[in-house]
Amino acid sequence: MIGWEDIYKVVVAIAPLYVALTLGYSSVKWWRIFTPEHCEAINKIVCFFTLPLFTFEFAAHFDPFKMNFKFMGADVISKLIIVTVLSLWAKLCGTKASYCWLITSFSLSTLTNALVVGVPLLKAMYGPMAVDLVVQLAVFQALVWLTVLLFVFEIRRTNNEFHINGDDHVIENDVGGNMEVGIIGRNGPTFWTLAKTVWAKLAMNPNSYACIIGITWAFLSNRWHFPMPTIVEGSILIISRAGTGTAMFSMGMFMAMQEKVIACGASLTVFGMALRFIAGPLAMAIGSIAVGLHGDVLRVAIIQMSELATLRTLRIHNPSSESKDMPLGRKCGRAENSLPKPRGRENKPRRGEGLL
Repeated sequence: MIGWEDIYKVVVAIAPLYVALTLGYSSVKWWRIFTPEHCEAINKIVCFFTLPLFTFEFAAHFDPFKMNFKFMGADVISKLIIVTVLSLWAKLCGTKASYCWLITSFSLSTLTNALVVGVPLLKAMYGPMAVDLVVQLAVFQALVWLTVLLFVFEIRRTNNEFHINGDDHVIENDVGGNMEVGIIGRNGPTFWTLAKTVWAKLAMNPNSYACIIGITWAFLSNRWHFPMPTIVEGSILIISRAGTGTAMFSMGMFMAMQEKVIACGASLTVFGMALRFIAGPLAMAIGSIAVGLHGDVLRVAIIQMSELATLRTLRIHNPSSESKDMPLGRKCGRAENSLPKPRGRENKPRRGEGLL
């Protein structure tokens, strides 16, 4: 039975996060301290410095030789369940919009920002064991699932970013803005073209480097039992300790930049909450039971899929409400696991955008 002391521990762990979020919201919405340009600069600091070093700190200090492979297996099974159900739904609907909703629904129901909020929450509830499990899942998600999701996004964007002429040539903008011309089939770009685009975007993502370097260090240090040099660890900690606070502060600023906190409507809000708090945890529960998880590990697996405090930022569009002539990339929903990019008040949010 959950006692008042347990509830107090959770509140103590979560309250500081919402203090940072409230300060970020208030500094833009009411106090007018930061302009949109300031918000953009703060967001870049978070994305390129504090959050990657925050991720590296956790990835570098867990023991990969003691990974809970049943826990990882439960995560894989849960995602396969979600993909199967959503694919059947998309096939039955038989429209391009259904494919777009499949991507959004998968992101919302299965991908979490567990390190930012899940670590303090689950540490207060279940101790260091839960932190180890959350870090394992976060590293696995960053290295595997987000890469897969990038491929899916690029496949979807081919209808907009690739222009095919009568000779089956494609004109593509590379990462540096230069034009590349290649030969493709009439059904779209080759897998190699998509792979180059995805790897280029991964190469520009600081969190990718943080995860890869962190897991590499974890393997080496735990295999040969040598600690990280004190000067290196101190240099990382002085910035990474600000990771959680600045991430929540940035989320608060993003919320303040919108005309409405929840602008996607009641029906889409209910739909998103059902995916986050029912479909995701239910699929994880089925996967966990299937591989034989029990006790606190089972509880951690379910809770980390449904923590309220993840505050995932979503841009949800209702495909059926947009013009059929509008490009596919603008019609369908989009879920992003990275920190949001603030917009100025002069750029009003598009119809159907909101925060869940």
